[in-house]
Amino acid sequence: MKQDKSAILLAWYDRHHRDLPWRISPAAAKDGAVPDPYHIWMSEVMLQQTTVAAVKAYFAKFISRWPTVTDLAKAPNEDVMAAWAGLGYYARARNLKKCAEAVAFEHGGTFPDTEEGLRALPGIGDYTSAAIAAIAFNRPSAVMDGNVERVISRLFAIDAPLPGSKPQMKAKVADLTPTDRPGDFAQAMMDLGATICTPKRPACALCPFNGDCLALATDDPERFPVKAAKKAKPVRLGAAFIAVDRDGRLLLRKRVDSGLLGGMTEVPTTAWTSRQDGETGVDAAPFPAAWQPAGAISHVFTHFELRLSIFRAGPIDIPPGDHGFWVPVIELDGEALPTVMKKAIVAAIPTAFPTPKG
Repeated sequence: MKQDKSAILLAWYDRHHRDLPWRISPAAAKDGAVPDPYHIWMSEVMLQQTTVAAVKAYFAKFISRWPTVTDLAKAPNEDVMAAWAGLGYYARARNLKKCAEAVAFEHGGTFPDTEEGLRALPGIGDYTSAAIAAIAFNRPSAVMDGNVERVISRLFAIDAPLPGSKPQMKAKVADLTPTDRPGDFAQAMMDLGATICTPKRPACALCPFNGDCLALATDDPERFPVKAAKKAKPVRLGAAFIAVDRDGRLLLRKRVDSGLLGGMTEVPTTAWTSRQDGETGVDAAPFPAAWQPAGAISHVFTHFELRLSIFRAGPIDIPPGDHGFWVPVIELDGEALPTVMKKAIVAAIPTAFPTPKG
């Protein structure tokens, strides 16, 4: 049964695989092409909590600018964070740099080729180590992302809710993973979940597993995977201050390297966190000026929603001093500004960026 299912899926993958910039196609693999572990690692880190469509441009930018892991390791932190800006989940960018340094300076520029060795690197956990081991090194690792969870839960009609059912699902994936072409099998499972076994309206008639799928035979595939009830996200409040000087420069500052948005650039804000509100009024401004209300923005993080009251002042003559540094508004694209900060700036200066999404 294991060989039957994996062979069926691989035959489907050979015909219907997605063409992705970091991927070696089955035809290219037959001609002797092998995956680049640097590319596989980079794509897997970027794809965490992010769509393929969003990642493609960032992947191309990073690989063009830093063609090897050693190039990335030697890059200034500020450049890496600025290149990552907008992709979200910024701890990934910090760990990307740390991992590149570990591979370049502790492993001679060569990635470990086992799950255990990969897990020892900064920012690489169970899923990423399994994915790199399988795809880059053809190790028979059980790879399970959200797409694979959906396929497996439907294929076996697993009623236990996530996240508690993950061990059961992973055992099923391990049982199905072949020793031959495990990397292609992992990518085939991901492609199947992304293109056929979708969350809503799955194209069951086109699925290579439709003859074996218990959810299709006995239930409603859209009911799977079963998930525990979500808790409402808390809402946090704060304020952001947009100061512009007479030369058309915006006051920015750098966040501390650790924690939420660590190491990124921001406009001055109050002391909000994921656990507590910050001050929301003009009295919390970083220095006296003719601050005027400029609306409000909201931004949804993984675990909470942030709502910021926006205030603008300018043109002003006050030097930044200990408050930060000035950057011309027309040069903001070169700064490591996360999306929430771009939203705050656009609220006060609508022409600063195209309206950021998210």
